[in-house]
Amino acid sequence: ELGRISKVHVNRPAVVRHAEQVKKWRTVKGNWQAAWLLKAVTCIDLTTLSGDDTPSNVHRLCFKAKHPIREDLLKALDMHDKGITVAAVCVYPMRVTDAVNALKAAGCNIPVASVAAGFPSGQTPLETKLAEIKLAVQYGAREIDIVISRSLVLTGQWEVLYEEIRQCREACGEAHMKTILATGELGSLDNVYKASMIAMMAGSDFIKTSTGKEVENATFPVGVVMMRAIREFYWQTGNKVGFKPAGGIRSAKEAITWLMLVKEELGVEWITPELFRLGASSLLEDIEKQIFYHVTGCHALRHDLAMA
Repeated sequence: ELGRISKVHVNRPAVVRHAEQVKKWRTVKGNWQAAWLLKAVTCIDLTTLSGDDTPSNVHRLCFKAKHPIREDLLKALDMHDKGITVAAVCVYPMRVTDAVNALKAAGCNIPVASVAAGFPSGQTPLETKLAEIKLAVQYGAREIDIVISRSLVLTGQWEVLYEEIRQCREACGEAHMKTILATGELGSLDNVYKASMIAMMAGSDFIKTSTGKEVENATFPVGVVMMRAIREFYWQTGNKVGFKPAGGIRSAKEAITWLMLVKEELGVEWITPELFRLGASSLLEDIEKQIFYHVTGCHALRHDLAMA
């Protein structure tokens, strides 16, 4: 419905001003901080997207996904029996089978997510994108993170973008689809809002900020705009679409700030793995360090925590 977005204008100075205020929010301390950090853990898509990924490091990642926080630390917080795991394991299509087998061997039901559709550039023909999605689903991926063609946004080809995302949604079948907008390459916040709305209209289960490979990844101004689009879409349709900031989120403090922002913009019901994810590869390490310090009063040494 182009009429809904054709006249959209985002007040950039106001958004940036709000985002600067978000950065200054005081973080929680003590047991409240530990609780928020454990909530963040359950919303992480634990990710490895490197050219040198192998079955062995994917297996290690899956073990860490099932045991994200040391058992003795969880016992000290009386959270050892709450089934705390990450939300998903995210890999390239070639490593999906390795991840599925590793998680099955570990006896857990954590879903495997796969990037697809020409990740990260999106510069591949639609036929190739659809074939890659179908293969990833065939290999066992239960979530697909597609990436849009940025050129369609930059040239205003909204109907073509809609049709591309719609066909990707169809190719995903029963798998959940997260649509990566690569916001750092969309040129303006107006385009971020419009691309968000188009992606949701085309059937996306989540909209995601970045691939993690752009120069600029998840930022608070972009997050505010995307969440406002999600809220507007919910008001208009009654459909709840998830939000996933990804790329450059490395500290526990940032994770808590993103959770607080989601609570502020969308409400408590969005702070669940079903509607909020954090795309990260190194974030979990810092969260576990913070929990280690909270429990023991000491800083963790390198050998104290298992690597992901």
